[in-house]
Amino acid sequence: MTFLETIASAFKGKGARVPLAQSYVSPWMFGESGGGRLPFDYHRAVRHAYLENPVAHRAVRLVADGIAGAPLAPTDPSLAMLVLETSAGQSLLETLASQLLLHGNAYVQILKDGLGYPVELFALRPERVTLVFGNDGWPTGITYRVGERSMTIPMCDADASPNIIHIKGYHPGDDHYGAGCLGAADQAVATHNAAANWNRSLLENAARPSGALVYDAGNGAGLSGEQFDRLREELNRVFSGSPNAGRPMLLEGGLKWQSMSMSPADMDFAALKSAAARDIALAFGVPPMLLGLPGDSTYNNYKEANKALWRLTLLPLADKLLSAIAEGLETWFPDARLAIDLDRIPALAEDRQALWSQINAAGFLTDAEKREMLGLPALVQP
Repeated sequence: MTFLETIASAFKGKGARVPLAQSYVSPWMFGESGGGRLPFDYHRAVRHAYLENPVAHRAVRLVADGIAGAPLAPTDPSLAMLVLETSAGQSLLETLASQLLLHGNAYVQILKDGLGYPVELFALRPERVTLVFGNDGWPTGITYRVGERSMTIPMCDADASPNIIHIKGYHPGDDHYGAGCLGAADQAVATHNAAANWNRSLLENAARPSGALVYDAGNGAGLSGEQFDRLREELNRVFSGSPNAGRPMLLEGGLKWQSMSMSPADMDFAALKSAAARDIALAFGVPPMLLGLPGDSTYNNYKEANKALWRLTLLPLADKLLSAIAEGLETWFPDARLAIDLDRIPALAEDRQALWSQINAAGFLTDAEKREMLGLPALVQP
C-alpha cells in the first residue's frame, strides 16, 4: 500500500453493521404445535431420544466419539493441550459435538489466568445460556442460569480478548440461535418409541387383544353394575399381563369367552419401526448400516458406509468445531491451525494412499508444491 493509499484509508469510515432481531428464546426450542402434537421442547426431546431411544443414542455416540477420537494434525502444543483436555470430566470435542447435534448450539467459555492467558476451555450447557444483545441486536454477552442462580459473561474483555466461543448450526429463522439435528428427528423418534411401546404392549397381552367376555343368560338380562365391576377387577388381577398368558379361565352363569385376534398387517410394526429408525439415522447423518438397520443396500459393505460417515458427517462437523475454536483463540495463537490429521484415520487410508500416489507421480510439481497439496508443512532450509 502506497503512502497516499494509507492516508486515504485512514479517513474511510467503517461500514455499519445491519441490525439483528433481538430474540430471547430461540423459535427452534419451542416450535408451534400442530396436528395434535406438543410443542417441541428440548428437555423432553433429549429424554425421549438420547436417553430412551437406542437408534438416536447410538447415532449421536458414533458421531461424538468419532470426532473426539480423531487425531489432530500437528499444531501449537499449548493449543492442542487446551483442546484435548477434558471439560468437567468429559472430552471437550465429544461434548461440543453432542451439543451441536442435539441442541444446535455449543458455547465454550475461555477461562484465563491472572495474565489473561487461556488455561481452560469449558463447554457450557446450551439450554442454560441466553444471549445478551446490544441496541443493534448483536450479542454482547451471555447469561448462564442454573436454577435461581445466574451469571452474566461478556463476549469480550476490556482488551477485546474473547470470553465466549459460540458455535451453532445454521437456522434459517433465527439470527442468533442454531438448529440441531434433534429437531428434525423428533417426529421419527416419537414414531419409533410409540411402535416400541405398542409391540411391548402386544407382547404383554400374548400378541393379541385377548378377547371379550360375553354374558348370555338366555333371558335378555344383563349384569348388574356390581357384578360388572367384580368381573373386570378379577380379569385385571388374575388374567392380565404376560405372566398370566395362556392361563385357563373357569366360567359360569352364562359367561362365555369370545377369542379375538389381530391380522398380521395390524401386528407388523417392524416396517414402521425400521422406517422411523432410518429417518433418525438420516437426521444425524449416520449411514443406517452402521446402526444395524436391515434393508439398507446403499453401501456394499461396512467399510464403504464407514468411509461415507467420515466424509459426509464427521469431517465437516469436526472442521466446524475446530475452526471455531481456532478462531476464538486467535488472539493468543495467531498462526496456529486446528484440523484432523487425515493421514491417521484408518477409514480414509485407501483414499489418502491414492491421493499420495497421484501427487507423487505428478512430475511437473515441485516438492514444495506437493507438500502443500498434501497439507504438509514446508521444509525448513538449513
